[in-house]
Amino acid sequence: MEHIFKNGKIWWSILTIMLFSSGGYSQPNTTFSHENKEQSVRDFSGMKWRMKMMLPGEGIKRGLHKLPSEDIETLVWNNAEVPGDVYTDLWKAGVIDDPYFGRNSVKAQWVQQYEWWYAYQFQVKEGVENQVVDIKFEGVDYSCEVWLNGHYLGKNEGALSGFSFNVNDYLRISEHDYLKGQNMLVVKIDPAPQVNAFVAGKKTPWFGDYWRDLAPMGIWRPVKMVRSGKVRFNDVYANTTINEDGSADVSMELTIENTNATAKDMNFAVSLKGKNFESEETKIEFNQLVAPGLHKVVKNIHLDKPKLWWPWDLGDPNLYLARISLKDNEVWHDYNETTFGIREVTSKWNPGFVKDVDVTFPRSTYINGKFHFIRSACWGGPVDIFTGRTSKEEYFELIKMAKEMNMNNIRIFGWHPPEIPEFYQYADEMGLTIWQDMIPLGTGNIPMEEENVAQIFNEGVKVIKERRNHPSLIMMEGGEEMMFRTRDPIAGRKFLERLGDSLQAYAKLPYVPDSPMTDHVAQQAGFKPKEAVHALRYFYDMGEWLHEDWYQTKADGYPIVPEFAITSVPSVESLKKFIPKDEMWPPGLSWGHHWADLTRLRMQNWDVFGSEMKGSLEEFVNATQDAQGIIFQNGIEHFRRDKPSLSAIALCHYITYGPDMKWAIVDNYQKPKNSYYYVQKAYQPLLVNFEFNKRRWHTDEPFVGNIWVVNDFYKSYEDCTIKFKVSNDEKKTLFKKTYDVAAIDENSVKQLFSISEDVLGKVKGRFYVELELLDNDGKQISHNDYFFLIGDQAQATKRFQEWKEERLEMENGNAHGGYGSYYFFFDEFTRENGKDYDSGIQRPTAIGFD
Repeated sequence: MEHIFKNGKIWWSILTIMLFSSGGYSQPNTTFSHENKEQSVRDFSGMKWRMKMMLPGEGIKRGLHKLPSEDIETLVWNNAEVPGDVYTDLWKAGVIDDPYFGRNSVKAQWVQQYEWWYAYQFQVKEGVENQVVDIKFEGVDYSCEVWLNGHYLGKNEGALSGFSFNVNDYLRISEHDYLKGQNMLVVKIDPAPQVNAFVAGKKTPWFGDYWRDLAPMGIWRPVKMVRSGKVRFNDVYANTTINEDGSADVSMELTIENTNATAKDMNFAVSLKGKNFESEETKIEFNQLVAPGLHKVVKNIHLDKPKLWWPWDLGDPNLYLARISLKDNEVWHDYNETTFGIREVTSKWNPGFVKDVDVTFPRSTYINGKFHFIRSACWGGPVDIFTGRTSKEEYFELIKMAKEMNMNNIRIFGWHPPEIPEFYQYADEMGLTIWQDMIPLGTGNIPMEEENVAQIFNEGVKVIKERRNHPSLIMMEGGEEMMFRTRDPIAGRKFLERLGDSLQAYAKLPYVPDSPMTDHVAQQAGFKPKEAVHALRYFYDMGEWLHEDWYQTKADGYPIVPEFAITSVPSVESLKKFIPKDEMWPPGLSWGHHWADLTRLRMQNWDVFGSEMKGSLEEFVNATQDAQGIIFQNGIEHFRRDKPSLSAIALCHYITYGPDMKWAIVDNYQKPKNSYYYVQKAYQPLLVNFEFNKRRWHTDEPFVGNIWVVNDFYKSYEDCTIKFKVSNDEKKTLFKKTYDVAAIDENSVKQLFSISEDVLGKVKGRFYVELELLDNDGKQISHNDYFFLIGDQAQATKRFQEWKEERLEMENGNAHGGYGSYYFFFDEFTRENGKDYDSGIQRPTAIGFD
């Protein structure tokens, strides 16, 4: 083995030359020590794959599945990478232009109409006597068929879970003859599905208002060849229970497959120790007779003084490592390593809401008995929808940045897939929790025939079984706004409840069937009017309310905020990577293609700054990011003051899976927007904050508001002070005062002081508020700041509402295409104001940016 250090962590890279040479890894007919932690896994990941395009149905007709194993014909196919995707392989080969750049995605539409053949050649030198050899695919998007050396292995549909084929009878093996030991693995990927409702729950949706119509496809997770003995592990689950006396029981649930025709008396050796903390190793050994077929073997390990896993703001994320060896007398068959944490997750009803009147399920999460106020953002991933452009290092960095932004949770909602193992590993290690729609059901319609329903449930079970050992996974959800578009709300809800029964049979985690909206369709399904607030209406109804009026009147009084969405534009540095130079400024067509809602961005800037901020590209871009951040900050603080009645906030989104001008706080090139730092401030676990009811003030009225402190830590603070300061346009102090705070209780929220000061007479256009919270040693433990405008709130609201009518007319008038079309931003495309698009040399610029 070689040890590779990346991002301060050790990555284990198994050298395939060792695995399959005569002297390399120990095989089941030899003896090796439990301490050696050896297992024969050959990873086919890398750039040695080849790929070829064929018309649908033509590949088999022309015999690609029977390519001679010794042949070199595939050397002239296009290079390909696994894990990866078809589009990235084609882009690197020069077949298509970068689909992310400009409007090139439209030119790549043809890709999803073809079948794509992938081939991989490999040598096998070592025999398979007394072994079981499988080729395991961890994930193929979406439908594929597989051959080895011309032998048909099978077909799989479903992108989210793995599948495998036994290949003992089909391997070509020779220790000395290169040609006789040559093997050809061939994979045909079918044309991508084109109707999401038919594959919901089994594939990532490829639509929504941050992506254009390119359905991803490819071998998106590793392919491995795995050798074991005739008796082997099929699944290992560390099912933990915390007892009233503080001890814990770890029930090792081992699913064992005996491929022999007769029962075998097997020896199990189990060891348990701390992975990221020092502990004594617990060892047990036992024998059990294992009959042919699949069987569950359960062995309990009792720990008197366990170290529990906690989210980072409640404690330490302690992890255990279980190592299990399986042997028959002196013949070793299989080995497994499983990392897990000991933690208990429960849910309770939010105070102030009546069961079956306001809400139908609890929404407060408790970790090991402590209230876990969820400061989250919808992940928006994977890191790229074209997975060939991603890396594990990017995952590590993004999760690290999420924690540094003071998030304690990441939400994977129903428009995005369950993530790769490293995502959960890094969350485990860093102490972030995961709130997850287990399979992507971000659509209202699914095929309801029982056969299709069973396939979706089966996919969900595979997904939870692969991820249930991760202590970071704390909440399972069924759908995301699933009732919003469903044709049969009652059937949809029953489906989600049945899905929950399937999932909870495999994991002791809270489950909620949906994050329903408050629309009439959800209420037809039996959901209640206060289930959750999807805080999106400020954006979609832009102009109806100034943002602080919106969240005070239309987003108040709910137990949970599953989505809170505001948009912005990536940095100029990032824009240059996907917007053509001649469309950069004023905004050209590629802005619209990448979901820049140019009217709403202008309106959003005006709401926050009193100006559209269009003096330059840099000014406009930075203003959109600041506006996004300020609206997030003000909304987050408003929601957090409702704790514990409100128990979770998830912004929409943390990232998005392609370069766009939409929801992300961190752009597709892993560059934080300015909004990142506003959220970081608003998500401080210990937060001093200022409550106000408007942002526009007259110079002749008193400035009023309230000082609050929110504490999500389970730590109290005594003898603190708060410094409060108001400054004018020139940053000259108009008012300052220090307040004594006798105590800040753990896990608390409290209004402390009221402000009413006549200080605005010396302000011209903008003034600033700054707060500091100091502990009893004078150390700053929280800091916050805001800015306000001189203006008339009522007049600004009237102008905003007039602007909304203008926006609606522009979007919908004269059949301009409505939301989702960007043509109405360009007069040349709508043939208005005497303009027309009559030549390819034209470079239309967006209206409103003259």
